[in-house]
Amino acid sequence: METGTTQINRKKLVPWIIYLIFFAVLNETVFNVSTPKIALQFSLSPAGVSWMMTIFMVFFGIGMVVFGRLSDLYPMKRLIVIGILIYNAGSVMGFILQSSYPLVILSRAIQGMGGSAIPALVFTLVARYFAAEERGRVFGNITSFVSLAIGMGPVVGGFVSETFHWADLFLIPLLMLAAIPVFNRELPEEGRKPGQVDLPGAVLTALTVGFLVLVLNFGGWGYWAALGVSLAGLLLRLHWAKDPFIPPDLFENVKFRDGIVAGLLLFSVVIGVLFLVPLMLNSLHGLDTRTIGFVIFPGAMSSVFFGSYGGRLADRRGNPFVVVVGLSLLASGMGLMAFGLPFSFYVVGACMVLVYIGFSLFQTALVNSVSQTLTPEETGIGMGVFNLAGTLAGALGTAVVGKILAARWLGSSLWPGLMPERGAIYSNLLLIFCLIVFFSGGLYLYRYQSPKQAALKPEPAQTGE
Repeated sequence: METGTTQINRKKLVPWIIYLIFFAVLNETVFNVSTPKIALQFSLSPAGVSWMMTIFMVFFGIGMVVFGRLSDLYPMKRLIVIGILIYNAGSVMGFILQSSYPLVILSRAIQGMGGSAIPALVFTLVARYFAAEERGRVFGNITSFVSLAIGMGPVVGGFVSETFHWADLFLIPLLMLAAIPVFNRELPEEGRKPGQVDLPGAVLTALTVGFLVLVLNFGGWGYWAALGVSLAGLLLRLHWAKDPFIPPDLFENVKFRDGIVAGLLLFSVVIGVLFLVPLMLNSLHGLDTRTIGFVIFPGAMSSVFFGSYGGRLADRRGNPFVVVVGLSLLASGMGLMAFGLPFSFYVVGACMVLVYIGFSLFQTALVNSVSQTLTPEETGIGMGVFNLAGTLAGALGTAVVGKILAARWLGSSLWPGLMPERGAIYSNLLLIFCLIVFFSGGLYLYRYQSPKQAALKPEPAQTGE
């Protein structure tokens, strides 16, 4: 597309965007099923080994906002290459230093910071360089492979750790290096834009995000106190700084703000379900890790087609229509699973197909909706905040499910004559998730109820082929 005298070739760039986002997201879940082997090797408790995932999420969330804000000031091409190189530096470190758990944790932190650049910058790139009428299709392709990566992470992780060694999982991101020449060639040359990086604001943002993830995962008064101090400092900085790291008026845009809230709730539900289902299949049906992966895999594969279809449908019928269809399928899958899960794991597998399809559809349309509420100057930080909400949703969803299961809340059947007592805690959780879906969908439709959401940005010129 033309921006001044510059062009990007959409047909060449989109496949490589998908390639990058797949491997960036895959690493969020690829280590999950390997935690028993890691715990055994280093003699770790469950809390100790959970730092493999938690530290990645902390730095992934921090990097989302940081790279998003930097993309409003610095060339996109340079930032993407820097992110890929940081990601792979952490990967090489993790593989070489696999005999030391503290250094493995450090490697995961570096991976998280570098990997966060990919979704933060890719979503900004699409919002900035693609016309509004074609973004739905592009976002659909991206979210299809995001869903696929989330679903394939446990499958790939289980296969590699069982067949080879868990540390070999660190080598997978090296495949991303192949994309650097393409992005160097295809992305436009940009100059440094006006504005300064609010370094104190960036530090306070990073601390607030990090402590929030730790609170959601571990709780504890120390983390709560640190979160309170960092959040208070951040709010004061945003109020007094001349050019704050996160512009406060961004949240005066009610469509953007409520889109973030709806996304946070909906992503929390989906991540909570993805965390709940393997535990449920093991507890109720005695399935091992590999079999659980194959039960879930058809749903993950179905999301590849339907996410792409949802993007095309959003361009034709409007984002609200696709959100309604997606949330209806998501709620139907969880509702049917709630009543059928005690009988057969095949029921769970079939319902997960509905969950994944619904997730792909609403995620595509929601990203498209939020991107269209932002001006060109806000795309970087705005999409960074949106992606951060998705990362925090992962911590929130798993934390809530984990605490409810550990405390054995919701352990009695709500309808003894209809819902079997066996597995009642899982059924009740799924039904509560359905209520959250209805609330979030209502909030979205209240703000984005027009059939075709009008873009607030100036329309870019025709994309170059």
